[in-house]
Amino acid sequence: MSVPTYTSEFLAKRFLNLNRAMIREKLPLKNPDEQRARDYQKKVLMKKAREYLPYRLEYFAKLYGYDYEKCRLSHAGTRWGSCSSNRTISLNIGLMQVPEELRDYVILHELAHLNHMDHSRDFWAEVGRHDKNYKLHEKKLKSFSPGV
Repeated sequence: MSVPTYTSEFLAKRFLNLNRAMIREKLPLKNPDEQRARDYQKKVLMKKAREYLPYRLEYFAKLYGYDYEKCRLSHAGTRWGSCSSNRTISLNIGLMQVPEELRDYVILHELAHLNHMDHSRDFWAEVGRHDKNYKLHEKKLKSFSPGV
């Protein structure tokens, strides 16, 4: 539930308790078969991602002289990857469903964040040094969804 920041927890819980039946009526019921298929797809993608993404990340890190702390795999619904200030690079298992050139673009994008924790001109220049077609790759990536 989204509420303004000044809303107390008490009022939010009260609203939920008073409207529980109506909220449940509005929520779509999940088809168990579809959920099982999605769970299986996530399991398969996670296996493929474990076998591929950490090694590809390590390859590019060594090739271009980056030093990251660790690689984490996720299945976030909205992000292809991220880089934290503690130098952890997270990559979405959904990358296994996109062409290799787009996977590589995401990996290079996140590695560049190790030196630039923003999307500044310097950041994009660094991405461009390693991926000459990064603008095209970024555009193509938008036609895919990171969610599984």
